[in-house]
Order: sequence, then C-alpha cells, then structure tokens
Amino acid sequence: MTVVTPDDRPDDPLAPRKNPELLGHQEAEGVLAEAYGSGRLAHAWLISGPAGIGKATLAYRFARFVLAGGGDGTGAGPDLFGTDGGADPGSPLYLAPGHPVFRRVASGGHVDLKVVVCTVNEKTGKLRTEIIVDDVRSVSQFFSLTAGEGGWRVAIIDKADEMNPHAANALLKILEEPPQRSLLLLLSDNPGRLLPTLRSRCRKLALQPLSGDLVASLTAASHPGMDAGDAPLLARLAQGSPGRAMALAAEGGLDLYRDMTGLLATLPKLDVGAVHAFGTRLGKSGAGDSFQLAGVLLRWWLARLIRSAAGGGDGTGAEAGFPAEEEALMGRLGPAAGLDRWLEVWEKINHLLARTDSAHLDRKQVVLNVFLTLENAVRS
Repeated sequence: MTVVTPDDRPDDPLAPRKNPELLGHQEAEGVLAEAYGSGRLAHAWLISGPAGIGKATLAYRFARFVLAGGGDGTGAGPDLFGTDGGADPGSPLYLAPGHPVFRRVASGGHVDLKVVVCTVNEKTGKLRTEIIVDDVRSVSQFFSLTAGEGGWRVAIIDKADEMNPHAANALLKILEEPPQRSLLLLLSDNPGRLLPTLRSRCRKLALQPLSGDLVASLTAASHPGMDAGDAPLLARLAQGSPGRAMALAAEGGLDLYRDMTGLLATLPKLDVGAVHAFGTRLGKSGAGDSFQLAGVLLRWWLARLIRSAAGGGDGTGAEAGFPAEEEALMGRLGPAAGLDRWLEVWEKINHLLARTDSAHLDRKQVVLNVFLTLENAVRS
C-alpha cells in the first residue's frame, strides 16, 4: 500500500503547490540554486527519495523560483508588484506566498507550469494506477508552445515510476530533443523502476530521510493535540518521511501498530481470541485501507526483527523513539528462530499479503495465517 501523504491531497494547506516551507533539504536546494545561477541548468532532473519526504514540495519550490525569473522579488522589502518578499536567508529558492507567481502556482493557474499525475479513467470513473502515454504526450505539446510569460516552461511529473512503458517511451523522445528554456522535473519514490535510458538523460538529485527529531517536531506541529510520546514513535515508523508520519497520524496508524505489537508480545503463545478480534476488525467490509496499512506496518516490523536477528542492530529502545518494552520484544523474538527461518517467514508473509486482493483471499483468514506463521517460527 502507498500511504496517502499531503502530496496527494491538493486541498490540504500542506499540499506541495501551496506550501511555502521546506525543512531539512538545504543541501538539495543549494544544488538547484547553484545550477540555475551557473547558466547551464540541466533540462531534466530526477528527484528521488522515500514517499512523503518532500520531493513534490521541493519541485514546486524550484518551479516557482524559475518561473519568477530566479526569485525576482524575493529580497527584503516590497518587490515590483508591491508584495513583501520575506526572503529566508537560509533558503535560496524561497518565494513569498504573496508573490503573484506563488499565488498562480498555488491555484493551478500558471500558464507556464504543467503537472502530470495519474488521471481518472473516464470509462470507469476510477483513478488509474499508472501514468498513460496521452498524459506524457501532453507535456510535448506544452513544451512546443511559447512561454506565456516570456521565460521558462516547467513540467513536473509526479511519481514518474508509475509511467507505463508507452508513457516512458514518449518521455524518452522529449528528453532526446529538449526545447530551449524548458525544465522537466521527474519525481520518483523508486527510480530503479525507470528506464535506464531515462535516468541517464536526467541530472539526479536524491533526497535523504530527515532526522527523527525534525520529523517528530513537524508531526507534532501538524497535530497540536497529540500526546507527547506519539510524535517520536510516528517519526521512527515513518523512517525520515514527514509526509508519511502525518499520514499515519491521520489514518490511525499508531493505534494499529500498538495493537499489532501488543499481539506479537504474546508470542510464542498467541492470545487466540485477540488475534481473531484483530482479524475480524481488518476483514470487515470497508476496512481495506486499514488492512493494507497493517500489512505495511507488519512488513516493516519484520524487517527490523530480521536486521536485529542478523546482528545489525536497529536502534530500538525509548531513546530512539520506541518504547523500551518493544526493544525487549525484539531481543526476545530475534534469537527464538534462526536468521534463515526468519527470512522464510518474511518471504511467506510478504507473498501472502501481496496476493490477498489479487486472489480475492479472505482478509481475516490472511491475518490469522500471518500470526500463526509467526507463532510456528518462534515455537520451532
């Protein structure tokens, strides 16, 4: 499951096109600003990193900067339009929310900016799971036009790794003969899924996970009523992605994780009644998102357990954002089965969860099988 992040909610005030703030990626901002200032700006950039880390926020930030002529009007005091730039000296790409370019980008009304995402299938009325060739061809048409404001034309392809093969080939043709003063920003959670020929024609910019303290502070700020101990745990679960942490908070991911680890704590002798209740909860009609989210959290928990069993350490414990009892649970379960056995368990559970919807398996039965697999591993 792809956890929904603010990038996917255009009406959210934290949606990238509306968000004036970007924390923790000063180095990446510096790279883009330096490239622009050199006068030799690459026509295509591949911005990669985990979901929810800020790729789209950075892309819109750079797009605004370029469309404003390199940040014209962002200095201290009023600009040509009478707006206060409110420049942030630590952020070379900053453009104030009052700037006309910022407002037009935020409203989706800037004629020189095109954004490509997965679209709705008109026949089914459902959101497509891939970017199709017509969406990419529209970028070629967009670049063939003269810039409406006499400067650059900028296109953002969000989740570029979701392009189907025809769309990817259409994009390759654009990259082979890029128009003058055109800028293409590809955003990718998994750049390895892109064609090597596409990657080779882009300048690469990989965003790194943010520190746990920064993610925790951002999450707490977005949920003022949150308990003091929740933000650090969400930050650890999100693995350096503030968008993912906020999504987990909004979707009840923390309660789901605590319920799941509570059941795991009863191993090697599961509380059968509690497992059945948990399975019933996730198997109910309309609980598909909770089931998918539980699968994501369980896979992540298993990956940490395997790293712990391999002696790689995991930084668990209260000081790293996890309760001390969870550190003890990892320390108890890891040695209970050999590393080879845990890898077999990982493969079996991952395969089972991946096939649940495609094979129309009963979700409650899948949950029961998952926990029984874990119980058998620990008992063996």
